[in-house]
Amino acid sequence: MLGLNGREADAAVLRRMAQSIAHRGPDDSGLYLDHQVGFGFRRLAILDLSPTGHQPMCSEDGQLVIVFNGEIYNYIELRDELRAAGYSFRSTSDTEVLLAAYREWGPECLGRLNGMWAFVIHDRRRDVLFGARDRFGVKPLFAHRGKDYWLLASEVKAILASGFYVRETNWQVAADFLLHGKLDETPATFYAGIEQVPPGCAFEIRLDGTSRQWTYWSLSDIEPEPLPDVEEAIAELLEGAVRLRLRSDVPVGVCLSGGLDSTAIICAMARNRGALTGGQAAPPLLAFCYHDAAFDERPFIADTLSQTRALLKRISLTPQAMWDSLAEVLRFQDEPIVSGAPIAGFHLMKLAASNGVKVVLNGQGSDEVFAGYSSYFDDYWYTLLRGARVARAWHEMRAYAAEHRTNAGYLFLYTLAHLLHHQLRRLRPYRSVARTRRWRRLKERRWFTPSLIDHLDASDAGYEEPHLNAVLRRSVERAPLPHYLRLEDRNSMAHGVEARLPFMDYRLVSLAFRVRADRKIQGVWNKALLRQALRGRIPDSVRDRAEKMGFPTSLHSWLTSALAEPLRDILASRAARERGIYNVQEMLSVLQNNHRVEPATALRLFHVAEFELWHSVHSD
Repeated sequence: MLGLNGREADAAVLRRMAQSIAHRGPDDSGLYLDHQVGFGFRRLAILDLSPTGHQPMCSEDGQLVIVFNGEIYNYIELRDELRAAGYSFRSTSDTEVLLAAYREWGPECLGRLNGMWAFVIHDRRRDVLFGARDRFGVKPLFAHRGKDYWLLASEVKAILASGFYVRETNWQVAADFLLHGKLDETPATFYAGIEQVPPGCAFEIRLDGTSRQWTYWSLSDIEPEPLPDVEEAIAELLEGAVRLRLRSDVPVGVCLSGGLDSTAIICAMARNRGALTGGQAAPPLLAFCYHDAAFDERPFIADTLSQTRALLKRISLTPQAMWDSLAEVLRFQDEPIVSGAPIAGFHLMKLAASNGVKVVLNGQGSDEVFAGYSSYFDDYWYTLLRGARVARAWHEMRAYAAEHRTNAGYLFLYTLAHLLHHQLRRLRPYRSVARTRRWRRLKERRWFTPSLIDHLDASDAGYEEPHLNAVLRRSVERAPLPHYLRLEDRNSMAHGVEARLPFMDYRLVSLAFRVRADRKIQGVWNKALLRQALRGRIPDSVRDRAEKMGFPTSLHSWLTSALAEPLRDILASRAARERGIYNVQEMLSVLQNNHRVEPATALRLFHVAEFELWHSVHSD
């Protein structure tokens, strides 16, 4: 908190804010007050469990005070470098290393950090608050500027708990979600006046309230180049990323599906754990898995368990249990969620906590960095045709068509039309006509009233090239990764568990984006580069499977069967009708007579229902 115009930092306000996020830090709490500057903190003790790791933490000379959420994985190497420069340390925590790094290098310290972080430092020498968020936004940081104060917090609910903020829905964000399914694509939140500090950004707030913000790291600075034998480098970087993320003074587990990413992580964990213990017996590696009978991955998981000797802990959820959990998940998330999968993730983290695990490794980021989603095939073929590599494109489409039992000629014509469409989209008049038609179709949608549609931004978004590497960069920076990182953080921290993401190691991501697009997808294989890098490191049964599941749920089918009645109750509620943005009868007609509903339509119904539930949860 920073008070302005004579307002002093208020201890009672800071305690309320900190208490609202006590789940993030159940091990310790702290308070710092210096006239108009105040910090409140809740600690989840991972490194240095002793009181010397207490926060807010003050530098030896008393001129710097920090609150820090996250981990600096290379803190040991940085500590050695700072010791050589004359610094001494009283703790073994990464917080003290970060504070010394800022003292030595100032804002330039950010380029030396490997980790996930959101922190604020009161620099009493310069009378500023300096803060930053990690390169990809793994750790959250929200800001709200009032008339005579600044508030910064790890979660929106802390700003709500301050008593200063008057809740107001950001209807442009809400319209983007309800009409287009967009979440976390901009700094704006569902709360008007509360925004995220963007990933890869640092800021300074002077004590008079003036501020500046700048980007210290961006993927756009990385250009593809020829890289021979890059597979081995990818494999070694991933191995090193896992090794760094095993640094912990508390138990470390892993989330496991039958897919490539989590399998790569658990296999690397098993190898590194053996090296770290020097061959001595270690407690079993715990793996946490969500099982849905409709998506059975047990044979692949069994092969992975055989190689790693990990101990599997599995959960399943009934339709009713998943629905009953939704309000609790939304309470911790603060904003709506994309689908039912995050509910499964919430319970996985609860399972980890119940087994005494405080750190979990997970595979977020791999799909967006290494081209794991099926939609990327279209972008890959476009990239080949755009580069006049027609023969290669045809060869790749034929291989894909043979595996998926579809028509290669159709794929070729579709991609050609896609190419033509995007050449036309370069022209502003064409985009204007297309925008007008799209606006007209939105007005014709019968689920929502014009009052909601009018909140959408109608300006020209410009042209965006669908070259595969450009699409991957947008996937990392805009959607869907920022939303998945939000889900991962809130789900884990809801249970006092820290989620660590090896695929988000900036060295690994930087190398992947230096690789040309045509090495990331090949024939039927998504993640071709990663698959090649993992040869001999994970079971072949997992490495050679083409389908992708992740942590799927059957929510879309449950919504029109077991959960149809509670869904209908929310849609027909008085609150939903009085919201004034729905044509309620049009939505309810979809659920009549128990007829089959397409998954996309079921997801839209879920979005409306959870939006209403979110309103009721966060208006309490």
